[in-house]
Amino acid sequence: MTRAPSAAPARAFSEHQFRDALAQFATGVTVICARHPDGRYVGFTANSFNSVSLDPPLVLWSLSRRSASLPAFEGSERYSVNVLAADQVDLARRFSRPHADRFEGVSYRLGWAGTPLIDGCVAWIECSHHARHRAGDHVVFIGDVQDCARGEGRGLVFHEHRYATTAPI
Repeated sequence: MTRAPSAAPARAFSEHQFRDALAQFATGVTVICARHPDGRYVGFTANSFNSVSLDPPLVLWSLSRRSASLPAFEGSERYSVNVLAADQVDLARRFSRPHADRFEGVSYRLGWAGTPLIDGCVAWIECSHHARHRAGDHVVFIGDVQDCARGEGRGLVFHEHRYATTAPI
């Protein structure tokens, strides 16, 4: 005799409680960039970035399904991940808010992926598209790393709903 699956229990926490719990996990801050099919660049601030594999070198990040930039990233075969330095809080804020041209006045060069590599970052990772998965209210992107470089300085982190920096203990 097979039992019917039981309904999922009601969650014992609110969305606010979930966000506060996640805020205890310090994350690095990145600006992820792609080229829109019309030729302009798109980018957004993300702390949903992580390594997946060293062999082959894979990384992942996610983007809200409500994001206006989603079609550009879904249609792009290449993108860049700019790991922000501690002194780039203004860039993190700029790329996290609506702005007519987020790249206006931002110093960058184009890399292998043909997307912006922002000057002053502590690292740059350029990827080709490996996989994409819908998960809840986001799309998870997995990138195959084609090139990377390390800069100088301390990285910018996000912890307890605010920006901070790394410091050895």
